Amino acid sequence: MGKRIMVVDDSRVIEIQMAKLLEETEYEVAAYCKSGEEALARYGEVLPDLVTMDIIMPGIDGLEAAEAILEDYPDARIVMVSSLAYDDTIHEAKEIGAKNFVYKPLDKKQLLDAFEKALV
Repeated sequence: MGKRIMVVDDSRVIEIQMAKLLEETEYEVAAYCKSGEEALARYGEVLPDLVTMDIIMPGIDGLEAAEAILEDYPDARIVMVSSLAYDDTIHEAKEIGAKNFVYKPLDKKQLLDAFEKALV
């Protein structure tokens, strides 16, 4: 059985790209959320093995959403995905409890490596 991924990103391009990159891998997109609010509402029903979380989104940003999910589900595995490359952002994500950080544009090898490390 494959690993179930919840993709949280307000970009339709990332939704399509993520699905394409995960073709023929052990990962499947179980849910796609366009906002932090939607991710918070759906996490409990989906209970994914892993969450990819964009940082910059309207409303609740990815850092706030990740922190809220981890408060309710301390075993959640979250990989932050962003074009932001600031050290303080990466540091904040790790402080919150994110397992890894992947940069946009997405690279299949980098993405799969981040997933593997997050799931150990």
